[in-house]
Amino acid sequence: MKKLFTVMVVACMAFAMPSQAQTKFGLKGGLNLTSLTSDKSTDGISNRAGFFVGPTVKFTLPVVGLSLDASALFDQRSVKVDATNETYKAQSIQIPINIRYGVGLSSLVNVFAFAGPQFGFNVGDKSKLLDQIGTWSLKSSNISGNVGIGATVFSKLQITANYNFQLSKTGEVEYINADGTTGTGKMKFNSWQLGLGYYF
Repeated sequence: MKKLFTVMVVACMAFAMPSQAQTKFGLKGGLNLTSLTSDKSTDGISNRAGFFVGPTVKFTLPVVGLSLDASALFDQRSVKVDATNETYKAQSIQIPINIRYGVGLSSLVNVFAFAGPQFGFNVGDKSKLLDQIGTWSLKSSNISGNVGIGATVFSKLQITANYNFQLSKTGEVEYINADGTTGTGKMKFNSWQLGLGYYF
């Protein structure tokens, strides 16, 4: 259902795009600074840096300052379990769709703010055994949101900083307690992201 919804959103945006809109294609990549949150204790879990990379497209709309961008990014987020000294990775394809409002500071520099939804599809392991701690299970898909700022230089080089926050749970962790009983906690990966892009 979520995959169908994603396709419908992208299709509607494509059909709604005015013929006079300017389109630019490019590549972008950057750093994920992930924070794992759970309704259970996250003591003993350290957050680790990850990355994202992939193609992007920008549509300049026929309204002063407004534009739209969409990307298809390979995204990796990591956490380390202190008890096992192992790092566990969540790998996915992320499709952010952002509306942007920009202001030109000069003929060379444009600054902008952006926000929008992001649709994620897991392409890595869906479950991992955390030795004596329990089991980590990731959902096949999830929805998150973006809000951030950026700047474009020479109409080609783009720098962005944003916060990506989960609107649905990323997965679950099944805990094994000291007395042998088990418990389940919801899990979310929220991230601060720093990005660098280049439009051709």
